[in-house]
Amino acid sequence: MFRSTLNAIALGAAPTMMIAPAFAFDESKYPEFNGQWRRAPGAGISWDETKPRGLAQKPPLTPEYQAIWEASIADQAAGGQGLDTRVTCISNGMPRMATIIRPIEFFIYPWITLVVYENNIPRRIYTDGRQFQKDEEPSYAGTSIGKWLDAQGTGRYDVLEVETRNFKGPRNYEDSGLPLHFDNQSVVKERLFLDKDNKDILHNEVTTYDHALTRPWTVMKNYQRVHNVEWHEDLCSENNTHVQIGKEGYFISGDGYLMPTKKGQAPPDLRYFTERRK
Repeated sequence: MFRSTLNAIALGAAPTMMIAPAFAFDESKYPEFNGQWRRAPGAGISWDETKPRGLAQKPPLTPEYQAIWEASIADQAAGGQGLDTRVTCISNGMPRMATIIRPIEFFIYPWITLVVYENNIPRRIYTDGRQFQKDEEPSYAGTSIGKWLDAQGTGRYDVLEVETRNFKGPRNYEDSGLPLHFDNQSVVKERLFLDKDNKDILHNEVTTYDHALTRPWTVMKNYQRVHNVEWHEDLCSENNTHVQIGKEGYFISGDGYLMPTKKGQAPPDLRYFTERRK
């Protein structure tokens, strides 16, 4: 029986062993994106790294969405959460994912590049020549289709161009609630390439096309390769004290009770609770 089991395993493995060489590829044609990447020193969590978060970002918003954003900031100043839905552990989504709040890692294959995050599901950038489909399920990260370029003419790829569409929302650029249009018709284009003088710096030029903008908005995100790698589990829902009930946000106090986040905030509607504590 033991020999029969071994034979069965060997027969089952044989097709895999035959198929494996078909997945081999010349890694030397691709840039060295390997390793762990973090935000470059001095880069904060604002969308445009060269400016502070909040109103100093000066985004090219339409008057309507400028007012929506300012209302979000005012709500946060009063103790609320504004439009920052991340407090309820909704995915950062694109393009906010490009800020890399936590470290990321790249895995490159000819047909796909995977970007693995500590606090999000892997982002898939398809490089197999496919086209965008109209019937795909929308997501916070969207659908990303990329293309490798030999921009320097060296015979080796040095730029990854990516276009991302097919979103669901709500999404925003940063924790001030800086919004994207609620129609979720955003198009995000990226150019990822290593710095010419320092291969431990990865640049990501991100351009967002969105109906909440008066023009396309381009920013440069900068990542630094980490050589002393440490990975930590990051679960948004663990020890999250934020509670969203209806349109209002609350906190869980240290002793486990619901508490307001804003002065004079009304308690939640308890219509479905028939018993009242005396």
